[in-house]
Amino acid sequence: MSKKTAIIGATPNRNRYAYLAANRLVSKNHEIVPLGIKKGEVFGKEILDLRKTPSIANIDTVTMYIGPQNQGEWEEYILSLNPKRIIFNPGSENPSLATKAKENGIDVQFACTLVMLANDLY
Repeated sequence: MSKKTAIIGATPNRNRYAYLAANRLVSKNHEIVPLGIKKGEVFGKEILDLRKTPSIANIDTVTMYIGPQNQGEWEEYILSLNPKRIIFNPGSENPSLATKAKENGIDVQFACTLVMLANDLY
């Protein structure tokens, strides 16, 4: 089953984990919504400007690729996407946002999207 996934910290830089995750998600037939401050596109999808907090419906998963020091200004926006879960990839762990997410009924996982996809745990 396809899981519409917002990639927070999306980038067209092929050496970044967010790019690798986008590649793996697309190859596993998951719809991606790349969000970030970098311009460009990822696998045919324009990177939406996170600063404009675009309205996006039916997000299953938010996968985080920005560090906790850069998440604060986006917390309310991320929660407003009302995802079923948020995956905090290594280096993006944020206990404060995780607590707020849980209080809003959002599943929280401190995990690696790439490992989850590789092991069919996504």
